[in-house]
Amino acid sequence: MKILVTGATGYIGKRLIPLLINQGHQVVCCVRDRLRADKSYKEEENIYIIEVDFLKPETLQNIPKDIDIAYYLIHSMSNDSDFESLEARCAINFKTFIETTKTKQVIYLSGITNEIKLSKHLQSRKNVENALASETYALTVFKAGIIVGSGSSSFEIIRDLVEKLPFMIAPKWLYTKTQPLAVRDVLSFLLNAADNTSVYNKSYDVFGPEILTYKEMLLQFANVRGLKRYILTVPVMTAKLSSYWLYFVTSTSYKLASTLVDSMNVQIIGKPSEINKILSVNPLSYKQAVALAFKKIEQNSIVSSWKDSMISSGRLPNNLHKYVNVPKYGCFKDYKERQVKNTKKTIDKIWSIGGTTGWYYGTFLWKTRGYIDKFFGGIGLRRGRTSPTELNVGDALDFWRVIFADKKQQKLLLYAEMKLPGEAWLEFKIENNLLKQTATFRPRGLWGRMYWYSVFPFHGFIFKGMINKLTKE
Repeated sequence: MKILVTGATGYIGKRLIPLLINQGHQVVCCVRDRLRADKSYKEEENIYIIEVDFLKPETLQNIPKDIDIAYYLIHSMSNDSDFESLEARCAINFKTFIETTKTKQVIYLSGITNEIKLSKHLQSRKNVENALASETYALTVFKAGIIVGSGSSSFEIIRDLVEKLPFMIAPKWLYTKTQPLAVRDVLSFLLNAADNTSVYNKSYDVFGPEILTYKEMLLQFANVRGLKRYILTVPVMTAKLSSYWLYFVTSTSYKLASTLVDSMNVQIIGKPSEINKILSVNPLSYKQAVALAFKKIEQNSIVSSWKDSMISSGRLPNNLHKYVNVPKYGCFKDYKERQVKNTKKTIDKIWSIGGTTGWYYGTFLWKTRGYIDKFFGGIGLRRGRTSPTELNVGDALDFWRVIFADKKQQKLLLYAEMKLPGEAWLEFKIENNLLKQTATFRPRGLWGRMYWYSVFPFHGFIFKGMINKLTKE
């Protein structure tokens, strides 16, 4: 079958596509920016990449008319005031066009919305479900609770809390109940529903076998990791204070933290149904899901991570191609070059930079810059990187975003997502056995220029030390 996947660069989309290919399907991937498409897609003959922005109806003409099944995986974790209207517009534009194709089934992944009181994001998911309903195609809706898997936002935030804090003073919403579901079970529901007429025009809550509070999830996570943790809950922590608590302790942005706090105050318990039996899915327990997630981490095989989504910073829009061409005029630059004796070794070092590896020289100062960024509302260095050795366009890399990464061209380009009075790029490129390292800063107003001159003395030895380490045998 020919299957359309929206949200192809998202957490679920990147995991679903290889599974569909393994089943022998042709997959059409919708991306807003071709640069963000997984590089392996270009080598797969049954994957077709098309640029589509569902807020721009004219771009939907790029979608083939002979689609059999479509997965609607578009949603936002943004906390912008107009995100509800944007999500609704995307859904309406999608439905309007898909009704003109041969599509017989649309599968939508939503969140459990059976509570009378809903967070803004869950209410928006419910509105999208209503908007997608059609008489032209069959709609299948899966409403999932907390998704647990390597790289998921809930998993990584809980991991941050458990591994960093032996003792926690936490908000009262830690007693909110939920039913976590392993990401592999989510994927099983999505895969097994394709072209299955028994789930046409039906909606199901999908959830794990246990009802747990967030406190129980933290303690069970700690148990899997062999850690002893103590948690004291206090009733006086407001939503805003809770958001700041998550923001400063974990690797999340403040925007995402406030969104999560809004959702965590709402109990998420699914309605029982026969869907597990219908689709032959036997959901894993929470502890099993956590243990399997760490197996993926240990094997360095994390397929997707929430940190690589644009919402993890909120600074860059999706059209990365606008930032590939580094400006030449009106900028400050720090340029250094060194002879490369072992090209492969230097490239491997460049591709491993940041995260747990650090920045090779003056890592303490990089961390200090990260703390300053976090203090002023930025993302800091805690975001790290998804893989310790691989980089793809769109990946998060500490407080940078990968804009261009090509080992064959021996070039890596990063764009800064820290709080800055301007814009910054960091480029590594090898030409004729010469490593060219360029830091470019385009200031915004007087403050931008003052910022550059204030950090310029540090650049002298930080960037010099870094390039020396990168080219050292």
